[in-house]
Amino acid sequence: MSGHANRRVGAVRPSHLMYTAGIGSLVDLPNFSVLIKGTDSWSYQGITDYDIDEPRLRAAVNRSLQRYGRRQIEQLRSAPWLEGGDGDPKGWVAQGVGVPVTPFPQWLRCTACNVLAAVDSGEFAFVNANPRAPHEAKFVHDCKKGKPLAVAARFTLVCTDGHLDEFPYTAFVHHGQGCPKTSRPKLRMKDHGGNQAANVTLECVACGTKRNIRDAMGERGRRNLPACRGRHPHLGTYEANGCVQEAVLMVAGASNQWFPLTLSALALPKGQGGDIEKLLDDHWPELQGIESRENYAFLAAIPAFQYLREFDADALVAAVAARKAGVDGGAPAAPDVQADLLGPEWDALSGPVPQPSDDFALRAVAVPPALGGLFSDVRQVERLREARALIGFTRLDAPDPESPELAKQVELSRAAQNWVPAGEVRGEGVFLRVREELMAEWAARVEKSPQMVAHQEAFRRFRNNRKSARKTGDFDPLYGWAGARYIALHTLSHLLIRTIALECGYNSASLAERIYAGDEQNPQAGILVYTAVPDSEGTLGGLVSLAEERVLDRIVRRALADASHCSADPLCSERLPHAPADFLHGAACHICLFVSETTCERGNRFLDRRFLVPLTGDKDLVLTPANLLP
Repeated sequence: MSGHANRRVGAVRPSHLMYTAGIGSLVDLPNFSVLIKGTDSWSYQGITDYDIDEPRLRAAVNRSLQRYGRRQIEQLRSAPWLEGGDGDPKGWVAQGVGVPVTPFPQWLRCTACNVLAAVDSGEFAFVNANPRAPHEAKFVHDCKKGKPLAVAARFTLVCTDGHLDEFPYTAFVHHGQGCPKTSRPKLRMKDHGGNQAANVTLECVACGTKRNIRDAMGERGRRNLPACRGRHPHLGTYEANGCVQEAVLMVAGASNQWFPLTLSALALPKGQGGDIEKLLDDHWPELQGIESRENYAFLAAIPAFQYLREFDADALVAAVAARKAGVDGGAPAAPDVQADLLGPEWDALSGPVPQPSDDFALRAVAVPPALGGLFSDVRQVERLREARALIGFTRLDAPDPESPELAKQVELSRAAQNWVPAGEVRGEGVFLRVREELMAEWAARVEKSPQMVAHQEAFRRFRNNRKSARKTGDFDPLYGWAGARYIALHTLSHLLIRTIALECGYNSASLAERIYAGDEQNPQAGILVYTAVPDSEGTLGGLVSLAEERVLDRIVRRALADASHCSADPLCSERLPHAPADFLHGAACHICLFVSETTCERGNRFLDRRFLVPLTGDKDLVLTPANLLP
């Protein structure tokens, strides 16, 4: 990661740039914080190995971008990085290569004398003498107490349009006026500590005016803040006429300062969706006429098109039709983008076991006899590769893959780019397929139940409450509703992830989920739990071994037993989102079901234990067969 004067100032994992700290976000370094700059500033000079070849993901990114009228991409690129080699013994060449960053917030405070000033005021000096220890980079203040460390002043301004700005310390201290003594006053910041959430006094040394940061907090404090200037520091831009949204005080380390908008795909075996999109990308003019099996058979018989025989005819016809729908009728809605990604994965995971490859290896194992009433298939995913692309981000309001219009998406660059940043990880997983007849019967039984209706109405309120003035045209408040099948599968997935973490030693943050719930026209019922970090927990075989009969039986039974009680009961077990509440979970909380943000694909929404175990004695709501109930 490059920083001040193209000097490396720290390091993060590539996956970190996709999940928790990508473009536009703040990264806390040991001595100060930095902001990840937009892709206009990224440089790949001297780097050759950066292309991530995943055609299904590239096509899905283009469908999503097309929805917003944005330029289509041609590449998925990993983050730029070089390691110092033999020809660069001190690492000076590698020092200037990395993801560009800038110090932010750019107001610093001396830890000894409490002087508060901007980084370019001349008060502070940047120190990083050891290229082999970038984590030692720091700002220091040359004052009477030596050269103590200067740290970032933690307050910023944000708005729901995704703007981020420095806190206006000078104007705030003087109540919107200038200092009567000097045009460039010196400020001090004193943190009083104690039990107060924020008890920080700002003082002008010149005139002696003091003001506490609490005056800028809460609904009343917002009236003391200036209008949002529409600043995007990762792009170096301001809105010409400012911003109409209200600025909000935020501490720089707050978890809602940045939410990624990402798409991910698993690399699939040849002929099962993994290469079809690339095939169409490379040969679209010749293949766009394949509208039926007859068209396919005619072309495949021609020697120049014999390569088509490697692909399933129905899958190729469907892919051509989907691409034409995107070109002729506008880009598919967000749920269709997800369905286009998950559909081929479901076919590969639940269909005939394919030949293993470097990116995908699957093995069918026996279903434990006691679990036969719940699962129809259990498979060990011995190898998998997941690619993830970042296409934007939001602030304050988290984006939803099914309802992206509810939060303002921020661009990653000023000018249109033909690529987006991406990353990939290799791992392993366990795929569980719930019996379709069990799921279909249960979904029909609970669809009109008061409990499921309460979830659906809460989703309606959720979308209505977040609909902004930016949204024009028809607005369907139930667009993207997850449905009963998804809620049951998602709840079961979280139970299994938490049990795996408790019983088998996995860190739950190192696991991820993919839920295959389908829809009424294409019903699916499957869960993939897999490792999603490139470290020692990624591919050591520990997760696939959990699919063995004896182990899986114990894990599932313990998960269901744990679901029957929660330390927050009866409050948790009785929770349902009745009006005017718009939270999207029922009997679920941090104690019993919630997992980390990097693990859950829907932000801990659409969860309810009552649909897997009888919390109030009502077994008619339960999907789980009676022999597995605790």
